[in-house]
Amino acid sequence: MWAAQEQIDFFEYVLFRTFGRTLSVLEVRLLSGGDINTAARVATSEGTFFIKWSAADNDGMFEAEARGLDLLRQTGALPVPEVMGYGQRQEQVYLVLEYIESGALRSGYWENLGRSLAMLHTHTQTQFGLHFDNYIGSLPQQNTPTDDGITFFIEHRLKPQAGLAFYRGFLSENLYRKFQKLYDRLPDLLPNERPALLHGDLWSGNVMVNNQGEAALVDPAVYFGFREAELAFTSLFGGFDERFYTAYNEVFPLEEDFQERIPIYNLYPLLVHVNLFGTGYVSGVERVLKRFS
Repeated sequence: MWAAQEQIDFFEYVLFRTFGRTLSVLEVRLLSGGDINTAARVATSEGTFFIKWSAADNDGMFEAEARGLDLLRQTGALPVPEVMGYGQRQEQVYLVLEYIESGALRSGYWENLGRSLAMLHTHTQTQFGLHFDNYIGSLPQQNTPTDDGITFFIEHRLKPQAGLAFYRGFLSENLYRKFQKLYDRLPDLLPNERPALLHGDLWSGNVMVNNQGEAALVDPAVYFGFREAELAFTSLFGGFDERFYTAYNEVFPLEEDFQERIPIYNLYPLLVHVNLFGTGYVSGVERVLKRFS
């Protein structure tokens, strides 16, 4: 990390480029920024901001995140941080966001989150995908507009990640071939619903409690896809409170036997974790393929 003055110079440059005027930096508190980014809470003479930055070889990642946040924010369904700006300084790319002050869960938190996510999922369009590609973690995410949801799930979610995992030696040839058998079965296993606007990376680590006691979403990987895939994602890594799922279903009921389909949808985030973190997640992939392929 830089020396103290270099750090201040960086933030003052970023803030000047973002707002077009000089903001005095009063305090910097480094935060966890994930596996590839560094982040900080930066208090200034005109408010407090969340700034994260990364090496410039991740060019395009913050622009995609900013566009995704704006898309979610426009729906009004859930609080998301306002995008102030993004850009590049020398070898660093950066993103400046509204700083969300943390708070304590208020009564009805899980019910409100469930209902709000259901309202987000009512936003639709004619095709699956999105008009721009983005990232999930540090991995590129293809959002090529596609008429059919199952085709989209196969061609732009499972195939790219399974292919990458096989190329890197994380998946055996036998396991890789089982994916083809699964692809052939998916039209009979998944309901082909209308596209729904998804956060795209919805697990507990990407949901904050703001100072109003409400859920605020961060770090999206947005696209229009199967809403069941989003609900399935929330069940990974501990899952959400049962009150969340009950409230969601009251607003936008899921089709019967959704619980049986959860492992299929979660092949995508599992493969992402294989490609990001290695073979420790392969056994989860193997269990799903054994059951459905």
